[in-house]
Amino acid sequence: MAIKIEMPKLSDTMEEGVIAKWNVQEGDKVEAGDIIAEVETDKATMDVEVFDGGTILKIVPGEGDAVPLGGLIAIIGEEGEDISALLEGGGASSTPEKTENAKQETSSAPVKEESPVSTSSSSDNGRVKASPLAKKIAEDKGIDLSGVNGSGPEGRIIKKDVEDFKAGSSSGLTKPVATVSLPAPSFESLESKEVKVSQMRKIIARRLSESKFTNPHFYETIDIDMKAAFEARKSMNEANDVKISFNDIVVKACAVALTRHQAINSSWHDDVIMEHGDVNIAIAVAIDEGLMTPVINHVDKKGFSQISAETRELAGLARDRKLQPDQMEGSTFTISNLGMFGIEEFTAIINPPNACILAVGAIRDIPVIENGEIVPGKRMKVTLSSDHRVVDGAKAAQFLNTVRNLIENPLSMLL
Repeated sequence: MAIKIEMPKLSDTMEEGVIAKWNVQEGDKVEAGDIIAEVETDKATMDVEVFDGGTILKIVPGEGDAVPLGGLIAIIGEEGEDISALLEGGGASSTPEKTENAKQETSSAPVKEESPVSTSSSSDNGRVKASPLAKKIAEDKGIDLSGVNGSGPEGRIIKKDVEDFKAGSSSGLTKPVATVSLPAPSFESLESKEVKVSQMRKIIARRLSESKFTNPHFYETIDIDMKAAFEARKSMNEANDVKISFNDIVVKACAVALTRHQAINSSWHDDVIMEHGDVNIAIAVAIDEGLMTPVINHVDKKGFSQISAETRELAGLARDRKLQPDQMEGSTFTISNLGMFGIEEFTAIINPPNACILAVGAIRDIPVIENGEIVPGKRMKVTLSSDHRVVDGAKAAQFLNTVRNLIENPLSMLL
């Protein structure tokens, strides 16, 4: 009996997934455990595996198409089997109850079907069959889809077909593509374009908008003398294979400080404030689509070398979009460091459900006064963004002073 493969829930905040890549075609035979597609979620690109063997009888969405949780993405069964009942919304589904993998949870979201086509043409009775993204790109570029050959399932026009369409072909253009040229002759012409919003960017926009406009933010900045941290880092790196960064020193200092100021290591839950017993610090990592926040758990119980090793591993996975959902969950505090970009000072938006986030700036070489004399100095500004529902100004200031004292006396973090 043929079964439906539905869009699984691959992260705790996922509402829909975008088909990034199909690894199979209609007619291919698959076995249980095979990866049939890669799906872009709000956090990472995840694999979709099947739990039953058979033949791929139908592929519904094309690459680049968004599908809601529980939406139909494919049908598997015996070769030649009648699947009309499934396409009309009936029949069995391949559901996560057949596996212990909690990541494959699905919902009963309604399936939106398009009329099937019976030939390899992308047009049926004068109606062009194309993905929503392909239609949008074609409209922006002034391309008539009736002149575009589709390479998707059953001739469906997908994003790549429109992007690869030869702009010089008179059969596919209905209006000229507008360009904006810079006046300076040394520059190339630029073309106005709309960039499709990724699932990650959608979630970032929603979560940070909610945070900024729901949580009453306030900000406090403190300037830290980094001279002792420079000397301590040099000594540690000479004695260890794992190289310690200044960010690792900041992470460790925050972890120790959070154990002394539990109000900062808290979350707002409407009628209660949760003061967390664990210290789990999220590290903001920049990727093309935005920011990912992998989490280092129980940081207060780890040394500099372990913090450094875990940070490098998680940052690498984040940049490769290979982080698993459980590696981005459970944070109690967040650190965002833009010092490597030369940013001296900035304010960060709180990462829900945390009560605070620390923004770390660049280390500056500036003259300072010591014992009445002007001498070369190394200073670094950090800014704490706090949720005023949870944290008061004095508590935030006390936490920042503890962080400063720990960084200015790094050996105290080893005791």
